[in-house]
Amino acid sequence: MMDALSKAQANHLEIVLATPRGFCAGVERAIETVRLSLNKYGAPVYVLHEIVHNRHVLQELEELGAVFVEQLTDIPRGGICIFSAHGVSRAIELRAAGLGLMTIDATCPLVNSVHRMVEKYHAEDYDVLIIGHHRHPEVEGTAGRVSHRVHIVSSEEEARNCQVEDHLRVAYVTQTTLSADDITGIFDILKKRFPLIKGPASNICFATQNRQNAVRKLAEQTELILVVGSKNSSNSNRLREVALRHGTAGYLIDDRDDLQSAWMKGIRAVGITAGASAPERLVEGVIEWMRERGPVTVRELQGTKENIHFDAAKRAD
Repeated sequence: MMDALSKAQANHLEIVLATPRGFCAGVERAIETVRLSLNKYGAPVYVLHEIVHNRHVLQELEELGAVFVEQLTDIPRGGICIFSAHGVSRAIELRAAGLGLMTIDATCPLVNSVHRMVEKYHAEDYDVLIIGHHRHPEVEGTAGRVSHRVHIVSSEEEARNCQVEDHLRVAYVTQTTLSADDITGIFDILKKRFPLIKGPASNICFATQNRQNAVRKLAEQTELILVVGSKNSSNSNRLREVALRHGTAGYLIDDRDDLQSAWMKGIRAVGITAGASAPERLVEGVIEWMRERGPVTVRELQGTKENIHFDAAKRAD
């Protein structure tokens, strides 16, 4: 007896691929930084936290000799310590130096630009509000660039209740991996409370925005959207949320092993995208899983072509 997927595909399944999808320039830079560091210094090199949020990438780098740690004290004195793409606080930088570690900063350049904004506003005597998720490493690192008068705002309720020293001197930045929908309601409240609030038009990185725009297009042409990415990947979760907001069912999957035939029942067109830290080979695995179960065609949506490349980070000598 044919399973649910086979029945759905008996008359053909169309697979529509998002453009762009997968690795962004910041993720490519971070991974390249680890690889080049291993080539130059030999194994092991130590990475504070996950270099990017994807378990497949982490496993590949571990096999090459990277060691992922949660505490600086897990790294031997004189060891190579790489800071992840999400960035770290000023206190972490100072602590690493105090422990005699040789550091390499793989923070995404776009996250670094947010760090500089926070430091600038703080130096100008502003309270700085960071619109983002509590306990996310990027947000924690950004908040930790200054010592005080910095506040994380993750919801409309927090936007209504956050307290500042001077209502006339308030600035804001945002986590780079949010969606515009995450920000709008929060910012509207902040703008009403603090009419003179200063900040950028958006801190959402170009890669995040491009991938979200591609999902919106997918939602118009498909009945189901699969987002390839790890469960702890903020930008991957946002992609699924964009699909749902536009009325299309969506699932976040690590790889082909997460797929369920029941999802495909009655589906004629499925969209596939990948978070900014998910390698393309995982998308290829999903497509192959579908090919194994029936006839498919694959087409790629027209979308923004990303030609930006960041050079790998190096140890400061």
